[in-house]
Amino acid sequence: MAKKQDNQNPFEKLTFEQAIEMLGGIVQKIETGQVPLEESLRQYEQGMGLIGHCRKILLDAEKRIELIDQQQPSSAAPQAADEPDDDDQESENTETDDDKESNDDDSLF
Repeated sequence: MAKKQDNQNPFEKLTFEQAIEMLGGIVQKIETGQVPLEESLRQYEQGMGLIGHCRKILLDAEKRIELIDQQQPSSAAPQAADEPDDDDQESENTETDDDKESNDDDSLF
């Protein structure tokens, strides 16, 4: 009975970071132009396999993020840092009488 290793992804055990590093090495080899055509084609094919592996890892990560988001109550969604809270906005727009008086004094001079 034949083993099914032919269908198995040769990059399956690589982390995303390892695959990216290998891709960088392949690009560097091909860009130098010092690699023979056949080797460039082999490297290109390997690079495409690495890209496919990276895409799969990213898709899996995206699915995990979506699951995490679905498990969180919608009211617990974090507010963007650049968006002021309603309380902050009101306090910024509310001037006290002391503030108005000091502003009036400044405009006299």
